Amino acid sequence: MSAEQQNNEEVTIDLRRLFILIKKHIISILIWMIGLGLIAYGVSEYVLVPKYTASTQLLVNRKTTDANQAYTNQQADINAVTTYKDIITSNVILKGASKYLANPVTLVKKATPAKKAVYKTNDDGTRTLVKKAVKAKPAVYKRESKSYSISPSELASAVSVTTTTSSQVFTLSATAETPAKAQAIANAVAKEFKEQIPKIMDVNNVTIVAEAAKGTKSYPNVKMITMVGVLAGLVISLLIIIIKDLSDTTVREDSFMTNELGLTNLGEIAHITMPKDWTFTAKTAEKRGSSRRRV
Repeated sequence: MSAEQQNNEEVTIDLRRLFILIKKHIISILIWMIGLGLIAYGVSEYVLVPKYTASTQLLVNRKTTDANQAYTNQQADINAVTTYKDIITSNVILKGASKYLANPVTLVKKATPAKKAVYKTNDDGTRTLVKKAVKAKPAVYKRESKSYSISPSELASAVSVTTTTSSQVFTLSATAETPAKAQAIANAVAKEFKEQIPKIMDVNNVTIVAEAAKGTKSYPNVKMITMVGVLAGLVISLLIIIIKDLSDTTVREDSFMTNELGLTNLGEIAHITMPKDWTFTAKTAEKRGSSRRRV
């Protein structure tokens, strides 16, 4: 027998032994898999703190009426997306967003100062009202969301930007403990970026395509963690079974005695199973002996 054939035979024997072990301990393997799967599900569902992610899209688009210049501007805008990606996570933008989140109000209508009535004096000395007096009106503000106290450093870890090759649109995502907070962070950073970018780069070609909706659950992935728990149960149970089998020094085959230890096989003793209600006593032996002598 060649060395290659011997190796193939050993592999076949080992795989056969592995299948036998799996079949023998299938119940314990299933218990391990189900048990660790349930533990992983419980931890991911009830122990780990969930995270929610909200996203908004921004468009970089330089408006122009020149058809020949349109393509050149488009390529310039695409190249500028990478720069915008770095600016949007800079401290300048995040500091303004942090301040806005502390008091998220937007000016809807400016304050109107009071104005006196205007009269015209006629030739006969009477006065005619030309323009009525206007009362002062305060500015009107709209509250966008709940107030959140978030530092710029916390915003930096919560915000991420993703871009697509050859696209003028990039996505701003924010992750937080609640769906509403994730939505507020994404919209606040996008709003601050749009307001500040003309001052930073002297451009005005950024548009918020769609404001962020309430965040969706992004962590933990319960299904994936549960599957990892089931797989871990399978691996651990197999390792325990294989280690216990390898540490068992019981001789299972005659070939081990002859091939490995070099002993000579003189014969085999069969395993006899006796009835449970049968007992061998001295009286039984005497009866058997006397019956033999009579014969």
